[in-house]
Amino acid sequence: MMTRHDRVRRGAAAVAVATALTVTLSGCEWEGLNSLPLPGTQGKGEGAYTVKVEMPNVTTLSENSPVRVNDVTVGTVTDIDVENWHALVTVSINPGVELPANATAKIGQTSLLGSQHLELAPPADSNPEGVLADGDTIPLERAGAYPTTEQTLSSLSVVLNGGGIAQIQDITRELNDALDGREGSIRNLLPRLDELVTSLDAQRHDIVSAMEGIDRLAVTVNAERDVLTEALDSIPPALEVLVGQRQNLTNALVSLGTLSDTATRVINESGEDLKANLRNLTPTLRELADSGNALTEVLSIALTYPFPMATMDNAIKGDYANLMMNIDMTPDRIDNNFLIGTALGGTLGGVQGAVGSFAGTAGDAGNPLQSPPPPPPPSPAPAPPIPGLPSIPGLPSIPGIPGLGGAPTP
Repeated sequence: MMTRHDRVRRGAAAVAVATALTVTLSGCEWEGLNSLPLPGTQGKGEGAYTVKVEMPNVTTLSENSPVRVNDVTVGTVTDIDVENWHALVTVSINPGVELPANATAKIGQTSLLGSQHLELAPPADSNPEGVLADGDTIPLERAGAYPTTEQTLSSLSVVLNGGGIAQIQDITRELNDALDGREGSIRNLLPRLDELVTSLDAQRHDIVSAMEGIDRLAVTVNAERDVLTEALDSIPPALEVLVGQRQNLTNALVSLGTLSDTATRVINESGEDLKANLRNLTPTLRELADSGNALTEVLSIALTYPFPMATMDNAIKGDYANLMMNIDMTPDRIDNNFLIGTALGGTLGGVQGAVGSFAGTAGDAGNPLQSPPPPPPPSPAPAPPIPGLPSIPGLPSIPGIPGLGGAPTP
């Protein structure tokens, strides 16, 4: 049994040991047990090399935390410092551990409630390059941290408390009330819903095209924004005009309704006649259709007869042309052109048609389309004979010189 004297002596010895340990460590910086190198840690052997890692946040990582590669401990965190608003972690790695120069670093957690460690790995989105050597630094853009247990529980707490999970019971009860007694309708709805989704999936390209068209329309409307604004500003005066003409518009609509009633009554009462007229019109329309382009081609020459419109520029040079026509309106010509072969043929020709000239007093008449003919010129007086000139038998007479031929001059 320990006496009181023994207990006092042991307490004094403990105080002395603590004092000696404090004096011994008073010459170096003391930041807790993790600031001291622990025996058995990795990365302390001969040939180990040091690498610095820039971390945005070290979370709860501390010195002497393990450094892992493929879940194998290959080194130890030797120092954690602050540099330019981010953490600078110094690690010591065992010799023989080769990593690419573009390796990545992330802070992970060993287990759900375990300690944290630094995970080094080759890049996942690019090819490895070079070899990580002593004194190299892994930059901030290739460093990060996996979600911790605290962060996961915090996110889950947000979901459970504010994400609607507490309303699952209410949602389930309301769904049961909504579906109760309607199982058959819901059962029939599901195939229709499947058909709808299938149809939408088959038309997704058309839907995308329609959305692209709407986008182009929106761009066009945005480009014409000033025009639309001006149009909208002009609408109120137009509405005022319509309001002022409201009575006239109302009267016009009432008259249109009356006209519609009248037209309906006429069509109902004369429907059979209208159908008969349409049936009788069918042959005419068919013949017009069968004529093809002949009618239109004839109309093209009607105003330019006798020259076709297509070749008029070749026949008439210039802006105008002179035309002189002789129109024969004699009865025989009219008879030959218009009455031959009919019951009236030969009635206008008569004697004039046979002899080719007008008979009787009609032959003595002048042309009624002309002015009265001028009087005939007077006959020239005969030349006096040449005295003493003998006549020469057989010599033809010369006009104006009598006595040279024919009978002798007395």
